[in-house]
Amino acid sequence: MSANQMTRHQMGLSRRAFVTVAAGAAASLTAAQQGGAAAAAITLPPLPFPSDALAPVVSAQTLSFHHGKHHQGYVNTLNKLLPGSKFAGLTLEAIVRQSAGSAEHAAVFNNAAQIWNHTFYWKSLKPVAVAQTVPAPLAAAVTRCFGSLDACKQAMSDAALKQFGSGWAWLVAERGALKVVKTPNAETPLTQVGVTPLLTIDVWEHAYYLDWQNRRADYVKAVLDQALNWPFAAERFAAATA
Repeated sequence: MSANQMTRHQMGLSRRAFVTVAAGAAASLTAAQQGGAAAAAITLPPLPFPSDALAPVVSAQTLSFHHGKHHQGYVNTLNKLLPGSKFAGLTLEAIVRQSAGSAEHAAVFNNAAQIWNHTFYWKSLKPVAVAQTVPAPLAAAVTRCFGSLDACKQAMSDAALKQFGSGWAWLVAERGALKVVKTPNAETPLTQVGVTPLLTIDVWEHAYYLDWQNRRADYVKAVLDQALNWPFAAERFAAATA
């Protein structure tokens, strides 16, 4: 082989090597992007207690449907809506805040907010057998803002019972003060500037109908008396007022 032929042969090898390396790099990038998309998918968080821990307030059967079907369903639907959208790769809270109030992105908001609301609801509850008191700093704020713990519970009950149709009753902190609000459907105080959700009660019918049928008032009273996670609320109140 002549020197010129050798040079052309080497150049051909170089071009083929370059193409091979470039193709491999592109494939690696695509795989990494796909892996990143998978890693960014919203997942269903596990319950923070055993499935029978809320009985008889909320039965294991209700939790199996509520968490395993309804909550999971919102996760599944949102993950179908995110790829290729401007919300892909964002945290759940960012998706909720950035889609709020947008008719164009109502489906994204409804599913993202319901995932967030339900996750917060599970954290708002504690096992019925575990006795808890309201931690002192939060207890003082409750007394200052409502007059007593019973009055606070009554305000939450009123909000839960007066919410027409599906929705949520919330205890929130705003500028150091406590108040009770209610939201319909998937709406959430998470989207309100300066407002920190502390506790919530789910009053969608799927939250209680298997156990309490149409007796929403009995369900709400049982949650308020036996299952609210006041230490969780106190931690959030402390962070909001720090």
